[in-house]
Amino acid sequence: MPALFPRWLEWFNQATNFLGCAFGYSAGLPVVEPERRSDTMKLYESLASEHVTELALRKPVLCTGDVTVRAAIQRMQAAKLGCAIIVDADHRPIGIFTESMLTQLLVNDPAAVDGPVSARMSEQCPVVHETNSVSRVLQALQRENTRFLAVVNHEGRVTGLTGQKGLMEYVADHFPQQVLVQRVGSPPPKEREGA
Repeated sequence: MPALFPRWLEWFNQATNFLGCAFGYSAGLPVVEPERRSDTMKLYESLASEHVTELALRKPVLCTGDVTVRAAIQRMQAAKLGCAIIVDADHRPIGIFTESMLTQLLVNDPAAVDGPVSARMSEQCPVVHETNSVSRVLQALQRENTRFLAVVNHEGRVTGLTGQKGLMEYVADHFPQQVLVQRVGSPPPKEREGA
């Protein structure tokens, strides 16, 4: 695991806790310095007013339930994604299979990788609608305690994938002065501004 991951995860947890507080999803209230209040309000307004389609949506890995776990894993690896959305014939989500589920599967029943993914998926596939606000993504991530969300259209068909990464990229792109972003493999910045 890259050395930056624990720091990124710590930052993500702090950011989601702060954003959650700003939206009233936590009992605590954030302490915001007076000079940062206008930035916080801009962030709040953006999250509440912009649609999920403003996020950098990824092309999801879609599998039907009869696909083997092994085939789903290969598709996930090819797409460099940590999950596969299991869909019905109409591309409506019926479940999700994640890399953490794979880890548990390999520990408990490695032979099951040749069985159908429908037997190993979670039947609760967290979703957000294309027309939902970006703040709904934050709510869903916290409520579902997940990293991934399927994005569905008005017919309930999967059109994209978002989650923690999409939300953090949105915040970093829209509020670069408040967020220090370091791409994996890039040299560390010489000095840090902001938080």
